[in-house]
Amino acid sequence: MIKKQKIIVIGAGIVGASMAYNLSKRNQDVTLIESHSTVACGVTEKSFAWINPSGRVLKNFRHLYDATLAEYHELEKELPDLKINWHGALTWGVPTNAEESHIQKLTRQEILELEPNLKEYPEEAAFAFEEGGIDPILTTKRLVEQAEANGAKLLFDTKVVQIKKEGGKVVGVYTSNGFIESDVIVLATGAAVPELCKPLGFDVPVAPSPSIIIHMKSKEKLIHTLITNAEFEARQLTDDTLIAAEDYMDESGKNGPEAIGKRAFEILRHQLKGGENLELQSIKVGMRPMPEDGYPIVGFHDQIKGLYLAVMHSAITLAPVISRLAANEIIDNVQLKELESCRLSRF
Repeated sequence: MIKKQKIIVIGAGIVGASMAYNLSKRNQDVTLIESHSTVACGVTEKSFAWINPSGRVLKNFRHLYDATLAEYHELEKELPDLKINWHGALTWGVPTNAEESHIQKLTRQEILELEPNLKEYPEEAAFAFEEGGIDPILTTKRLVEQAEANGAKLLFDTKVVQIKKEGGKVVGVYTSNGFIESDVIVLATGAAVPELCKPLGFDVPVAPSPSIIIHMKSKEKLIHTLITNAEFEARQLTDDTLIAAEDYMDESGKNGPEAIGKRAFEILRHQLKGGENLELQSIKVGMRPMPEDGYPIVGFHDQIKGLYLAVMHSAITLAPVISRLAANEIIDNVQLKELESCRLSRF
């Protein structure tokens, strides 16, 4: 018989939502706490949301990335209204990160058939045919709704001010709406994880890594896959919304987010047939939580009983598989070898 634990999950982005979903699915007493009035208000909503497992990664993390596609297909069966777009990713003119086994080489004619709305075509491109993208807000909402249906409690507009520990164990959190006790606390607050840990006497080597996301209104579907090349990185989020991702340079002037976003918008208007009908909706900067070595930090703290860390980039790609494994660690009180490479103690 599994012991029912009081588990607080802090943060309702894709990681916190996935944790709450997986923990509640196994009948735990879960409370999800979020400082905003709804889910996915932090970096999740400002994500390009590409399920992109095929980059080159260190060998001791490879198994996690290799498991991501199957995990998303499994999630689709559990939550049939997720609407994952398995459109594949098309790359040319920039180095592709994908392992050979994950890509097909396409000719100019094949690219034209996949993407009829481009004005110019390369001679060849790499096509990661298994990859896809999600609507990050809808997906997070759906996970949280299901967690709630499983019995999880949701506390919005509630800021966690401090984690309380007695002896070497966490006992609850002080929030803007009072104290809540718990057996386990899961930290899924992205780039804000270090500030909750500092008062407990330890550092988490995670820093905010800004990136720019541009939303455009599109009268029709102009892009069918996810395209990344030297000119732009873009995909259709929905039939009437196109999104593009750009690297952040600095705060203002000609390399500020606003200027970069407008340039990206103009490039897409000129590169796509029908692009002249695009309307710029928003340019936002997302603060991705970047661990010092670029890999997830997941697991119980060595010295503080009941404190569980869950911070990663890219969370869109990794959250479903890592949160399922993490939920099993928490509930079964085990250390899974699949997450061994993710421990904070490696720093």
